[in-house]
Amino acid sequence: MASIEAILWDFGGVFTTSPFDAFNRYEADRGLPSDVIRRINSVNPNANAWARLERSEIGAGEFDVAFAEEARAQGYEIPGRDVLALLSGDLRPRVVEALTTCKARFKVGCITNNAPTGKGAGMSLDPLKAARLAEVFALFDHVIESSKSGVRKPDPRIYMMMCEALGVAASACVFLDDLGINLKPARDLGMQTIKVASEAQLIADLSRIVGFEV
Repeated sequence: MASIEAILWDFGGVFTTSPFDAFNRYEADRGLPSDVIRRINSVNPNANAWARLERSEIGAGEFDVAFAEEARAQGYEIPGRDVLALLSGDLRPRVVEALTTCKARFKVGCITNNAPTGKGAGMSLDPLKAARLAEVFALFDHVIESSKSGVRKPDPRIYMMMCEALGVAASACVFLDDLGINLKPARDLGMQTIKVASEAQLIADLSRIVGFEV
């Protein structure tokens, strides 16, 4: 515990329910193969419509068209605007409590891959939900949004940007994310990492690493 100075968090899929769950519900409702949206987003992952949107190289309207073209290339009709509507999950209050507990002892930062759509960093289309998410973002000492920085996970630069902003070494950080691909660069830089699969697992793993109940 003595060596930990900062807890770094992803947002979607950590503080909110995973958008992947919403993707799967959308796919099931429309008779599409499970995880097809994720598969489309995995093709040419550094330069596809999703990557360009998260770096703000294209806007929502351009993404709508570009994603539809990528989906069509794989034999599916999926408008990009439908995907954007699924991005903002439901808040997990227990994880917000853990953030507040950690903030009393450590620096806290958020590194989020997001898109210039919806309201605020949480990308919600609902004003009330967007306001609640904004309250959570305000708890962090520093927030890095891919859509504003032009850099997105898993680019190692975004993790070092956070370390520089907080004035900590990577080896003094714990990083939580729901995607393994985003955890690998953090580990390579010397961070302790937690792959978030559920709210309860997140709480248990983080409590074990920091040495107290979060």
